[in-house]
Amino acid sequence: MLRQVWTGTTLIEHDPADMTKTPRFLPDVADTPRRIEILAFADVQLLDVAGPLQVFATANDLAAPGRPPYAPRLVAARDGRVRSSAGLDLAGEPLPPADRPLDTLLVAGGRGVTDAAAGDLPGWIAARAPRARRVASVCTGAFLLGAAGLLDGRRAVTHWTHCAELARRYPNIRVEPDPIFIRDGAVWTSAGVTAGIDLALALVEADLGRAAALAVARHLVVFLKRPGGQAQFSTVLALQVLSPEAGAARFEPLHAWIAEHLAEELTVARLAEVAGMSPRGFARHYRAATGLTPARALERLRVEAARGLLAETALPVKRVAERCGFGSEETLRRSFFRHVAVTPAAYRGRFRARGEGAPEREASQD
Repeated sequence: MLRQVWTGTTLIEHDPADMTKTPRFLPDVADTPRRIEILAFADVQLLDVAGPLQVFATANDLAAPGRPPYAPRLVAARDGRVRSSAGLDLAGEPLPPADRPLDTLLVAGGRGVTDAAAGDLPGWIAARAPRARRVASVCTGAFLLGAAGLLDGRRAVTHWTHCAELARRYPNIRVEPDPIFIRDGAVWTSAGVTAGIDLALALVEADLGRAAALAVARHLVVFLKRPGGQAQFSTVLALQVLSPEAGAARFEPLHAWIAEHLAEELTVARLAEVAGMSPRGFARHYRAATGLTPARALERLRVEAARGLLAETALPVKRVAERCGFGSEETLRRSFFRHVAVTPAAYRGRFRARGEGAPEREASQD
């Protein structure tokens, strides 16, 4: 089977059997490589640094000889040396003067971000950002951008476990918990850990084109654009409430009851009866508390239950749909894709906990 490969000026076809060496795919770039500063701090997440750094390094490896598109640098406070949360020491450069021009400022995340945000780094970031063509963050690095005021009025994302806290701490940020990365003007943010690779590939694509980014992704054996969002990895994101003042806890008993009755017909009137409220009052108070209509919340709860059955059992998708109250396999498929951005079959293929093979038949009593 022939495959198309970008040579820098045109697409040519190769037989994979002949591709014993990685060809140089990337087009020529400007004489001056783009300076990219990756900001680290004590207890930084190692992969937040290494993932994007390797993407840019691979882009250089695949570039025309003597024409590297990037000049990536690791920078940190004091002498540039920091210890990552994995225990590996990183040797970078001291923080450069705030007024020195650069192409991209990329802020890593990690468990040390709270201490970093309480120090001098937000001030340095705020002063450095105007000299950059674009600014980006990986994972909880968004908290440093938030502390620097760079995300006010913008859409942003971080690791799904920290989205609610980001929204609570910086209410002027429009936090979207599901995307792998978000670009809002010249500011980019990404989800957790390995999402930094997705982000860096997107930056390469914006700079050098799709063929160049695809070449890097193929060399690293990763998706250029992975299917789905964070929701496919999170067991709680489906019902995450981003308004801490909402008081959604009052409906937790109702949610527990719903989980035991998903296969039944659950109308607003019935849910209101269980909650001990009138239908109109229930619908109004529920939406105020959760930010969702009862119908939309019920759909999310059913999708969440379906995720569990798909990952932990061998039930046919049709039976999963019935048990979760979708009525039909097609209804499950549409709802699942709407919330998780992958099909039920694809989700099962990625997250099935047991052995491979065709789904088993249900026990006779089912």
